[in-house]
This record gives sequence, structure tokens and C-alpha cells, in this order.
Amino acid sequence: MTPRITDIWVYLSATPLLGLTLTLLAYQAALWMHVRCNRHPAANPVLLAVAMLVALLSLTGTPYATYFDGAQFVHFLLGPATVALAIPLYAQWTRLRRMLLPIAIGLLIGSLTAAFSAVLAGHLAGGSTASLLSLAPKSVTTPIAMGIAERLGGLPSLTAVLVILTGILGAIVARPLFTRIGFTDPAATGFAIGIASHGIGTARAFQENEQSGAFAALAMGLNGFATAMLLPWLLPYLMRALG
Repeated sequence: MTPRITDIWVYLSATPLLGLTLTLLAYQAALWMHVRCNRHPAANPVLLAVAMLVALLSLTGTPYATYFDGAQFVHFLLGPATVALAIPLYAQWTRLRRMLLPIAIGLLIGSLTAAFSAVLAGHLAGGSTASLLSLAPKSVTTPIAMGIAERLGGLPSLTAVLVILTGILGAIVARPLFTRIGFTDPAATGFAIGIASHGIGTARAFQENEQSGAFAALAMGLNGFATAMLLPWLLPYLMRALG
């Protein structure tokens, strides 16, 4: 950057709200690009916004901590937004009661498969113990996943990156995959997306229809609870088996 622009950036970067402003502008630009691409899954607005922000922070040499001073307001709103997902779920209460057993079975199998398959794949790729422990909760929403990783002895920062990549990948490939195999029930597809791809997948499910989004939100919450309860207990057995 030229000296004049550099001076302006140094002045603005001292304002905590700069991170919030940049986040909102990047996501708005990414959403515009997503719509211009006919909402193609590959043009995921979260992926595009993250890429733009990473590029900007790298070019300006801005530390992540400085950016997060403002962006933390968006992070705080994740809590109320998650609670608000109970509203569309309540509208599906009648069907939900009829599906309690399939939901319980799907939750148990999906939660363990998401964790153990990631650990096995990392082991086959030669990952370190810390990396494997960081991989295990990658299908859980970020705050819970980071807490699980820290408790297991993994790297919370690495887990956060893996969680975001998992969510973006799920949002991109889930719908084409379901269409190809003829898996069309909105409740079942939404629940599967929620278990595998947490919040980002849930947002994608809501773009399809409200029922799919509601069951994805349910799966995201239940998977966070199930993984937090089961993984610290079962993962040590798998790690010992892998040597």
C-alpha cells in the first residue's frame, strides 16, 4: 500500500468496530456473488467471505487478534442465533415426536462415525496424536468442538479451522450427493447435514426449505451434546487400538 493509504489503515485498525464492518461487508459481497452464481453450492458465501478476509488481513499485516476485537460481536450473536433455531423446530413438533427412535439411532451412529472416520483418516495420513485429537470433534459447532479438543489434549485453534472446512465442504457436496442417491426426505436430509456439517450446513439446509433447516438445527445441537458426552469416554479406546 502507498504511505498515505497505510496511514489511513493504521488509524482505522485502531478502531475495534473495523473488524465488524469488514466482516459484514465481506459477507454481503460474498452473498452477492453467491446469488450471481445462481446460488451454486461451490460459491458458498461463508467460504468466499473467509477468503476475502484472510486476503485482506494478510495484505495489510493485521493480526487476527486485532481483527477479532471487532468481529467478536458477530461471534457473540452465534448464541442467540442458535437459540432462535428452536422456533422453526417447534413447528415440526408433530413429526418430531413420531421420529424419536430413528433420530436417536441416527444421532448415535452419525456422531460416532463423524468422529472416528476423521481420526482413522488422519491416522492413515500419518497425523500426529495432537492432530488426531483435533480432528475428532470436527463435525461439532465451533465453540463446543474447541472445548472438546482442549479437553482431549488436541489443538483448539486447529479444530476451529477443521470445523469451518467441514461445514463448508458439507454445504457444498451434501445436496448434490443426496440428489444423486435419491435421498429426498427433507427431515432426513436436514438431520444428516446438521450432524455432519453443524451451523454452516444448517444454514444451507434452511435455503432448501424450513423443515430441512429445522431438523438440521436439531441435529447440530444434539450432536454437540452427544459428542461432548461420548468422545472423551470412547476415543481413548480407539487411540490405543491405533497405537
